[in-house]
Amino acid sequence: MNYELFLTFFRIGLFTLGGGYAMIPLIETEVVDKRQWIDKKLFLDLIAVAQTCPGVFAINIAIFIGYRLRGIRGAICTTLGTALPSLLIILTIAMFFQNFQHIPWVAAMFAGIRPAVVALMAVPTFNMARKAQLSRYTFWIPIVSALLIWMFGVNPIYIILAAGIIGLAYGKFIHNS
Repeated sequence: MNYELFLTFFRIGLFTLGGGYAMIPLIETEVVDKRQWIDKKLFLDLIAVAQTCPGVFAINIAIFIGYRLRGIRGAICTTLGTALPSLLIILTIAMFFQNFQHIPWVAAMFAGIRPAVVALMAVPTFNMARKAQLSRYTFWIPIVSALLIWMFGVNPIYIILAAGIIGLAYGKFIHNS
């Protein structure tokens, strides 16, 4: 199974542009829908945990899934599978980009990729919001959080800590009373 974990995450890493958030639909399709290694609720929980941990999101989610399935060896296989394609692609581009960056169609190609990457990141974000069951009472939380970070430069760590404290207080004092 370790080989299967490596190959699954290698394919995901190979065919994903835009980073970790663009990988979410591919990981979900492979791990939850197709192979049924974990269920949707656990997948959403792992995404939430991976977002709060330091480091690269795609690597974090790969580590959690690999560890959940096969322990340390599974985590190593999924991590290598996720990171290796990007490393190989970046090394290849770095070796040749200096020679071709001045060619107009190459510059235009890289400029054209940018909007596609934004879309690839936006779709999983909206899907996660839908799966998180945001309601009319909670939809404002991610909006306010994003505005605090973007407009006022608030450190995301403070927002995560505040959300945790507020969630704990809500669970202990308001929801249970």
